[in-house]
Amino acid sequence: MKHFPIFLTLKERHCTVIGGGIVANRKIKALLKSGAKVTLVSPQLCDALQKKVSKGSITHIARTFKASDIANCILLIAATNDTNVNLEIAQLAEQQGILVNVADNPDKSSFIMPSVLDRSPVTIAVSTGGASPVLARRLRMKLETLIPSACGHLAAITEEYRPKVKAHFPQQQQRKEFWETTLAGTFSELVYAGQEDAACQLLDQLLETNTAKPSIGEVYLVGAGPGDPDLLTFKAVRLMQQADVMVYDRLVSQPILAMANKEAERYYVGKEKDNHAVPQDKINDLLVELAKQGKRVLRLKGGDPFIFGRGGEEIETLAENQIPFQVVPGITAAAGCASYSGIPLTHRDHAQSVTFATGHLKDGSINLNWEQLVQPHHTLVFYMGLTGISVISEQLQAHGMSSDMPAALIEQGTTRNQRVHIGTVSSLPQLVKNSGVRAPTLTIIGEVVQLHQKLSWYVPKSYMQETEFSRNQ
Repeated sequence: MKHFPIFLTLKERHCTVIGGGIVANRKIKALLKSGAKVTLVSPQLCDALQKKVSKGSITHIARTFKASDIANCILLIAATNDTNVNLEIAQLAEQQGILVNVADNPDKSSFIMPSVLDRSPVTIAVSTGGASPVLARRLRMKLETLIPSACGHLAAITEEYRPKVKAHFPQQQQRKEFWETTLAGTFSELVYAGQEDAACQLLDQLLETNTAKPSIGEVYLVGAGPGDPDLLTFKAVRLMQQADVMVYDRLVSQPILAMANKEAERYYVGKEKDNHAVPQDKINDLLVELAKQGKRVLRLKGGDPFIFGRGGEEIETLAENQIPFQVVPGITAAAGCASYSGIPLTHRDHAQSVTFATGHLKDGSINLNWEQLVQPHHTLVFYMGLTGISVISEQLQAHGMSSDMPAALIEQGTTRNQRVHIGTVSSLPQLVKNSGVRAPTLTIIGEVVQLHQKLSWYVPKSYMQETEFSRNQ
């Protein structure tokens, strides 16, 4: 290990920075966040530093560096654009036993400034020892996606409760086990969800019963998006990886399933037309039963749970049974498929409104307000519309839609198997028949469809393989 990692207390302590450019500004910004008193020595200042001086955030000495400038400071930064001056500063600091950082010269520095992830009071520093500052920043950015923004609030609450926990659990090993179990469970999730009062109430309850595990678990209703795993939210991935049990649908892609906790029990409850593996009421009951066993239950649904996903019915049952739950929205199929096919759902020249509708047949009919759907400069998106595509085509034309209105079928949108089939509202039934298109397929109807050829940007792997095969024949 080239450098010894350490965190310094700089609040109300004197630090000196030599240099007035953007590098000095970046260093001073970090020092001020730590509560340091900063003196800046430089004849000229960049705009950002000038603003700090004007606000009184730092003390400015408007001249070139003198040896006496480093007196009484505990930390020194050399950030001038003159290499020789920076080396002189480093030598003086070494002679006087002052910690010094020389910009872009880690070998002459007694300390380096890492890339910092700030979730105060949680602070994570990433360093490559000066070998690659850009790599350090990239690693820090990766951590940004993994650590919830409310992690600092979580640390603050645990700090507040440390005396209470110590009183209930006198032995260090007991306290360790309590916090390890508690921080991996519902308590943390309540804090991350902004329910800090409920989190504290839960902690009090756990301490009263001298246990670290709540008697009732929690359900995470998570939208898996339209298929591309890169479209999952940070929160969705975090909950997927900590769940004890996963209950998932047919439309959740295999790459997304692979991202979930490998040790989690798995329940497949997928539905297809006329073949419901598990009826909806049984799914609702299953979620309640698993949560009552104290398990963290991941309910993973394709797209967004609240857009034709029946998520509302599921959490209604959870609420009736007083089961804690969270809802994590996902990118709905309309947004994902439209974006990946180059078809904007709204456009200044073509569509000023959009309607999402279900094309799922019930009792042989689709109960929609067809007159309201047929509007000028309007986009229609039909979910689950393949079986009823003839009815959709006929009814839209019967209520005034032009037969040559552009239409698209987007099959397995956002995945490597995506295919886009372009036609018109009148040709949709024949297009479905000729193309052999299969679910999941989304239907988009409106003037915006004509932009597909111009705006299409996503070339899925299967398409590239087909193209390459054709060229080789």
